[in-house]
Amino acid sequence: MEHTQIRYAVEDQVATITLHRPDQLNAFTNTMMRELIDAFDRVDADDDVRAVIVTGSGRGFCAGADLSGGGDTFAGGGSDEQSSVRGVPRDGGGLVSLRIFDCTKPVIAAINGPAVGVGITMTLPMDIRLASTSAKFGFVFARRGILPEACSSWFLPRLVGISQAAEWCYSGRVFGPEEAVSGRLVRSVHEPDDLLPAARAIAAEIAANTAPVSVALTRRMLWRLLGADHPMDAHRVDSRGIAERGRSADAREGVTSFLDKRAPRFPVKVSDGLPDIFPGWEDPKFS
Repeated sequence: MEHTQIRYAVEDQVATITLHRPDQLNAFTNTMMRELIDAFDRVDADDDVRAVIVTGSGRGFCAGADLSGGGDTFAGGGSDEQSSVRGVPRDGGGLVSLRIFDCTKPVIAAINGPAVGVGITMTLPMDIRLASTSAKFGFVFARRGILPEACSSWFLPRLVGISQAAEWCYSGRVFGPEEAVSGRLVRSVHEPDDLLPAARAIAAEIAANTAPVSVALTRRMLWRLLGADHPMDAHRVDSRGIAERGRSADAREGVTSFLDKRAPRFPVKVSDGLPDIFPGWEDPKFS
């Protein structure tokens, strides 16, 4: 797919996805939705990519949905009719969030400016969020007469707690990076010129030191087990994972490289396939 509203680049094993509608503060469209999904498909297909950074062009990260359609902007349900199931149009932000949720690589949001509506909810399934001092945030849906989308009613309370999530969503107010840090929405705040270097440093540490399959499985464990009913669910997954990985070439390399005091060279690729360590897990279907 040719990209017109995002930019995609890979350097030093890190893919950078840049939302690219700077004159519209990178407002979200159906085209951007499709291009983001395609970009994450590329990420998963490329074994050279070890981590992903998502940021925005210009002075904004993403100002939310493109409102150029006026009062009927949300009348179609949030995505094009091709994404509908049984007459219910699927939420475009949700399609992006679910694709990021399924990604096999760690995803870092470098929020360089305003991130409002889908501009912030699309980052919730990303693993780490960093913000610029010029960033602003807003779960503004109630102020637009709609509802939180992009699966944010699942992600947000798990990230920041139900009380904080409720306050931000009920009020719909816009707030700054200091409140985002104190509310545990973002990891840290950086001067604008320092934001991407900070994100790249985290990505580089992952790329240089870890086994790709171990990171992919760990990512699935952390996210999927958020909804587990009992620690026994985690014990089942842990036990299968340790058994599978413990006899892998990666495990041998991890130990021998440590004993040899050298950098590891993990041989197993994500594209070789991930072992099934989630007993009984089935991906839910939209209906």
